[in-house]
Amino acid sequence: MLEEIKKTPKLKRRVSLFGVTVYGVGNVLGAGIYALIGEVVGITGNLSWLAFVLASITGALTGLSYAELSAMYPKSAAEFVYTEEAFKIRILSFLLGWVIIFSGILSAATVALGFANYLAALIGVPSIILTVIFAALLIVILSLVNFIGIKASTWTNILFTFIEASGLILIIIIGIPHLGSVNYLELPIGGSFTGIFSAVALIFFAYIGFEDIANIAEEVKSPAKNLPKAIIYSIIITTVLYCLTAISVVSILPYSEIASSPAPLNSVTSAVLGPVGGLIMSLIALFATANTVLIMMIVTSRMMYGMARDKALPEGLSKVSPKFRTPALAVLITMILTMIPLFFGDISIVANATVFGVLITFFLVNLSLIALRRKKPDLERPFKLKPNIGWIPLIALLGCIVCFGLLFSFNLLIVVIQLIIVLCGVVVFYAMKSKIETRTSRFIQKIDTDN
Repeated sequence: MLEEIKKTPKLKRRVSLFGVTVYGVGNVLGAGIYALIGEVVGITGNLSWLAFVLASITGALTGLSYAELSAMYPKSAAEFVYTEEAFKIRILSFLLGWVIIFSGILSAATVALGFANYLAALIGVPSIILTVIFAALLIVILSLVNFIGIKASTWTNILFTFIEASGLILIIIIGIPHLGSVNYLELPIGGSFTGIFSAVALIFFAYIGFEDIANIAEEVKSPAKNLPKAIIYSIIITTVLYCLTAISVVSILPYSEIASSPAPLNSVTSAVLGPVGGLIMSLIALFATANTVLIMMIVTSRMMYGMARDKALPEGLSKVSPKFRTPALAVLITMILTMIPLFFGDISIVANATVFGVLITFFLVNLSLIALRRKKPDLERPFKLKPNIGWIPLIALLGCIVCFGLLFSFNLLIVVIQLIIVLCGVVVFYAMKSKIETRTSRFIQKIDTDN
């Protein structure tokens, strides 16, 4: 049996600190900021930069919890592992993994449709059928990149992230001559400082993505050291880019024009560079959306792999390609499942419901850290959060409170949709009883840091 385990191919540690940091930055930047900035400026006016800072602090509370946990358990299916070790309740950790897989599939499909819409508009042939075909082709191509290996995926991600970040850097550069032209503490007419906090709840979703760094832990070199650094670096880098972008856009155009524009960053660049500016931003948006799809598919396939390896999903999903050292079947299933929602057209409401699931995930991750501090105080922690109140990490406690509070910012429809997703997970869990382990394993699987 031991010989068989040794011969089983495992994921390969090929991603450096630089690679995993860029991976995090690319996922956080995503495609959201390109559409989100208009709505934020509409609420906060010239003070939008402050809302980004506050949202960054809010995200960092959970990000730091991920930093400690990822150093303790550098494994795929990160959130599943954390709750499994903290609470020993298999259905809870299964449902958390289920919600994350579902979120990843729907998010990737939604953004793939966004990519296809941009591409169809650029070539001047807008068509629903063509949009679905473009989205499906993107998913197939990126699945191939995902299958070939994490090294190919990482280099693709690095290239796309630099292109994606260049769009924001362009906005910042063209805004330099306009700096100081407005009052950066001015709120919209009729606006108030309480509006900033509603914008924080909105912007918080622009920071979602740093947590996915933990899900490629088994493919990162020196994970105990590099994962916490990558999470912290990615939050800092994206915060700087977001804040400078927010300052730049209101310096170039009045906040009322930005808020009313369907493509705010296109409008800003067009105001300075003419029509070519809008074309540049549209091309960059293609890379931004493609990058988000790639990252979401990598994370989803690794969550499937990690759960299958720990016997919470059928074992076949944990099989690793001997040649490419990637979870081949998990990559294939992720591709197929991501293509299905494309045929439903607009799935934005369901995709928004998955963000509700992300907040539940963040709440449970923070709670897992608190529980592990109590249950396993002597466990080695290469990165440890401070300050503490007794054995309770204060930052994780604040993260719990903030995430729980943000759950009340959703309407009833979103809550009902997420409840349906969870109930489907319960049905799947008990339907697969014969193929999966429905009890928590008695032994913690040894983490192979040498791979």
